[in-house]
Amino acid sequence: MSAAPLHQRLATEFRARIASGRWPEGEQAPSEALLCEEFGTSRGPVRQALATLRAEGLIVGGQGRSPIVRRNVPSHSASALGSFTAWAREQGREPGQRTTLQARVPATADIAERLQVDPGEPVLELRRVRTLDGTPALCETMYFVWALGRRLMEFDPDSGSVNRFLLDAGADLYASTHRIDAVAASAEDAAQLGLPEGAPLLRVRRTTTDAAGDVVEYSEDRYVPGVTTVIVENRLFAAPPANQPALRSVPVRRDA
Repeated sequence: MSAAPLHQRLATEFRARIASGRWPEGEQAPSEALLCEEFGTSRGPVRQALATLRAEGLIVGGQGRSPIVRRNVPSHSASALGSFTAWAREQGREPGQRTTLQARVPATADIAERLQVDPGEPVLELRRVRTLDGTPALCETMYFVWALGRRLMEFDPDSGSVNRFLLDAGADLYASTHRIDAVAASAEDAAQLGLPEGAPLLRVRRTTTDAAGDVVEYSEDRYVPGVTTVIVENRLFAAPPANQPALRSVPVRRDA
């Protein structure tokens, strides 16, 4: 059996260092340059390994600086608004999915602007209904630049986590920005989620960039209220000045 790719072996080593306290919580991890020197490798595998830990919620930051190890991170943490599959299993729930569309499509003007590509350029569109313990929980719509989307044409989206497949394939999912608001269920949402048309839904729009700052994915998730709740709380890593009170904070998470 061939050895796992180097970036996966590095990610395993980095997780072990966090779990053992060798990389203390709330402190800076070694820089990419130092890790490259330690392991005698180029920046690519190190950057991919750190991107995996970032997607799992184990580290934050790193854009031009050393990443910081998250505080109070369970050993099998996942990015709260990243992997629905990982989060659900951490909660003792059974995630599921039903794919309604997986296709190469020309980018509309709106999607082209969000992905920073030319209108009409090919992108991958992926639509799924996600479930918790068999109950519809959200409608998920994702768009990927074609360089990433072509990899997903080899993936069965009914089989599990898109995030995990991409990270294991070495995709650079460096950072994401989330915008959260409320919308009314469309006719399609209502049919997929078993709700009346116009019912309120929690909408989370995510833009994912690679380490170079280029957009690689745009997604829109629409959650059923009462089935899942998104809680966003901030953590202050640097100690505040003596004359300023500290901010109370805990990691970001999803709660069912």
